[in-house]
Amino acid sequence: MINIREYQSTDESAWDKYVLQQPLGSIFHLIKWKKIVENSFNHHSFYFLAERGDKSNVVGVMPLFTIKSRLFGYYLLSVPFAESGGILADDAEVEAALLKKGIELSNELGVNYLELRNRQGIPELYTKDLYFNFSREIFSSPDENMNAIPRKSRAAVRKGIKEGLISEFGIHCFDDFYELMARSYHYLGTPIFKKSFFREFIEIFGEESSIMIVKTPKNIPIAGVLSFYYKDRVMPYYAGSRFEYRELCPNDFMYWELMRDGCEKGYKTFDFGRSKMNTGSFSFKVHWGFQPQPLSYQYFLVKTKELPNLSPANPSYQNKIQMWKKMPFIFTKIIGPHISKYLA
Repeated sequence: MINIREYQSTDESAWDKYVLQQPLGSIFHLIKWKKIVENSFNHHSFYFLAERGDKSNVVGVMPLFTIKSRLFGYYLLSVPFAESGGILADDAEVEAALLKKGIELSNELGVNYLELRNRQGIPELYTKDLYFNFSREIFSSPDENMNAIPRKSRAAVRKGIKEGLISEFGIHCFDDFYELMARSYHYLGTPIFKKSFFREFIEIFGEESSIMIVKTPKNIPIAGVLSFYYKDRVMPYYAGSRFEYRELCPNDFMYWELMRDGCEKGYKTFDFGRSKMNTGSFSFKVHWGFQPQPLSYQYFLVKTKELPNLSPANPSYQNKIQMWKKMPFIFTKIIGPHISKYLA
């Protein structure tokens, strides 16, 4: 018999141990991610464990958060601000039991829909083919990794090196990183998260995270990235750069430096994260020689009859994006955090 119960604080060790043992487990399933979302935005969570027989025998987990806003509606999500999440289970029976619990909760709360960010799809749910993950092996030497980058992107990396760009790691780079993120988001027409959100990542993940800044020879910060380290993976996750310095190829240089650093520290996989199809970041990663792997973002519809489309590519958002780009930068840093907390 399978028992589904709600997570308690005393379950943290057992939960994380189960996640780490699962092939599809991710950094986004860990309780650390739960703490960051709750600390930063006060979104309410419903985390469930599945047990079979012995109560100490965890056989599945399902992390869920409620997101509620006037702009984007009311829904259950696994999990916010994450590439993946969804149900982890030992077998199809456990998966079905957890999904049933998620559907029951969705109906009980009266949300518009339930969204599970799965890597492998569940047949009973609607699937949206929008996001793809890009990952590949980190080879044992920097030369091997450089030679594995396709010619045009490799030339961009070498241009950054030739221009004298400098990489710098450390928490002391945090303020420069946030400023670069804020300016990059403004350029793209996207509200920036509050500063404390990124600081939570550094404080809670500690050595399992890093900040890297790219500077010109004149010490001007022009690109930055917040990365995570999960098992054998290097995961650049939040990144921004100054568009006016694009001719120096700071992004290519930045990701090369991160890959080189990961190689030297013994990591085995460079996880470039997710990108939406037909976007600039999607093309950038393909040009780096990474093969797109589809992510199964799946839905159970409750009060809505259509699959949600909260993507910036949605035509209904284009006017808002253009207005945001024209807004004074200083105002976007003040107003942005009040909106971005719902852009999960």
